[in-house]
Amino acid sequence: MYTDHAMYQDTIAAVSTPLGEGGIGIVRLSGPDALSIAGKLFDRPLRDRRLTYGRIIDPDTGETVDEVLASYMAAPRTYTREDIVEINCHGGPMPLQRVLELALKHGARLANPGEFTLRAFLNGRIDLSQAEAVADVVRARTAASLRVAVQGLGGGLSRPLKEARAGLMDALAYLTAKIDFPDDEVEERDVKPALERAQQILRQLISNADRGMVYRQGVMTAIVGRRNVGKSSLLNRLLGQSRAIVSPVPGTTRDTVEEVANIRGVPFVLVDTAGMARRQGVVESLGMARSRAAVERAGLVLLVLDAGAPLRDSDRELISLLSDLSDKAVLAVANKCDRRRRASLGHLAWDSVSVSALTGEGLDALERRMAELALGGGVATSDALLVSNPRHKACLERAQGHLEQALAGIAEGMPDDFVTIDLTAALNDLGEITGETVSGELLDAIFSSFCIGK
Repeated sequence: MYTDHAMYQDTIAAVSTPLGEGGIGIVRLSGPDALSIAGKLFDRPLRDRRLTYGRIIDPDTGETVDEVLASYMAAPRTYTREDIVEINCHGGPMPLQRVLELALKHGARLANPGEFTLRAFLNGRIDLSQAEAVADVVRARTAASLRVAVQGLGGGLSRPLKEARAGLMDALAYLTAKIDFPDDEVEERDVKPALERAQQILRQLISNADRGMVYRQGVMTAIVGRRNVGKSSLLNRLLGQSRAIVSPVPGTTRDTVEEVANIRGVPFVLVDTAGMARRQGVVESLGMARSRAAVERAGLVLLVLDAGAPLRDSDRELISLLSDLSDKAVLAVANKCDRRRRASLGHLAWDSVSVSALTGEGLDALERRMAELALGGGVATSDALLVSNPRHKACLERAQGHLEQALAGIAEGMPDDFVTIDLTAALNDLGEITGETVSGELLDAIFSSFCIGK
């Protein structure tokens, strides 16, 4: 779909605001006929970069469809570098649908998912990493994840990559000249400094990638424990609201409950699971199966234990189960620490934090430790550049590997043509991030995940 560039010469239209009732809804048009199509529907002339009040009228019937505010922005100083018209309608589904239908009837085509942003990329306004950051801004769930996304949107990743690619391109051009013109006097140069500088840039970007992806994707966190240890109460505390049912009756939660909590800037997808128990009915068995599935998906497990009671068999079974999962980060949470009498929970293989879901005692220490585990023990500074896209990290790692091979080849005295093979591969890997060497299939995969209208 996105590999056919000829289709991007037409004019597209879509609703660019969420469906449903609201104060305002926007129908966006982009392309060479955007102004003429709008002129058929809008009862007043539009001027460049002016917001104009008027009415959308059905040309066939003369019926007024909606009172709107319309704006026209002439190319190339627009989001897509094409002519753009945006019609601000009343935010109900029907006005938006009618205005969009009229735009399509009079010459526009319905936009594909992400096609406005794709056109911005194809027309050179943004590179591919910035285009992907657009979706990250839309999907950001915390202020910190928004900050990381805005860095990418503003070209934060593009700048260091541009420096690295420039050095590698220069080195490749020199080595290619030596190979192609062996009889000419090509002045001797040492390309190692350029390669080592590029390697330094890539290492710095890769070192922050895991933290960046935490801000972007969040951390799936399973809250597990036997019945009635306070898992749902802890969930509500971390969320700052009552989301899960809390009852003194054991076994209240029989299914998993998922909510996103903003904890020190990190989005945690909290999964409140059904309690562990030996005797289970059909409903409890289904709940337990889903609880185990949640643990398998989780990157972090909060093991909730009752600080006011000795360990039970069901506690020990759960501890044994989690001990076998060596790839899981586990944090033991000793709940109900507000009780006067505290039982010994024995020796645990993981860090533990004492809290009271009832009073909030220890909650700050728990949140701090959760954030530390999620970010690998470090906290990103406000100006730190973080790679947050798994695709970008994979490209950086591949490029780093090719650079290491190129430097090793130089050190071993390998012929220049062997070194150029690795340099070319590294440049292609970096070009996949910014879009210089992107394939049509990759564009399909990236932009098909966007919403229509963006």
